[in-house]
Amino acid sequence: RGTPGRGAGLFKSTRGKRVAVIHVMGRVFMDPLDDPFATVAAEMAKLTLGATVDFILVDIHGEATSEKMAMGHFVDGRASLVVGSHSHVPTADAQIFPGGTAYQTDAGMCGDYNSVIGMDKAEPLNRFLRKIPGGRFEPASGEATLCGVFVESDDRTGLARRVAQVRIGGRLGRTEPPPA
Repeated sequence: RGTPGRGAGLFKSTRGKRVAVIHVMGRVFMDPLDDPFATVAAEMAKLTLGATVDFILVDIHGEATSEKMAMGHFVDGRASLVVGSHSHVPTADAQIFPGGTAYQTDAGMCGDYNSVIGMDKAEPLNRFLRKIPGGRFEPASGEATLCGVFVESDDRTGLARRVAQVRIGGRLGRTEPPPA
């Protein structure tokens, strides 16, 4: 409560599939926020994967990898994908949990990786070295890398069949889903 945005929405894909997106913010190192597990449980109670919706994406924006991983296990078998955001660095742990939910701790940012979390390096370095803000953060303007997660789901159940990291362009090594 009190944060910008809606937190959840229902969308239709170009193929007519019903996609639910639930976005919560973790609490570890990010207090005072509501309980993301209770929030996800309340939203998930309105949905039935494979019946009322075709795909459920849970995005957990948080600092702690453990909290993101716990969320993945919490909804395993009831969501298509749980993916973390916030750390700006893609993790190398794309997997499908035993119940059929695809998971990746952090998708990474879409931006210039010759930076400090997407910002021109000068001011963040200044703040770390001097502990005194000297100016505004400015976005880095070099070649961007697009980072994300590819998921193929079962049309009947909505659960994941395949998951893979996606990285295209910029400084990081290219990663694409293998052909089906």
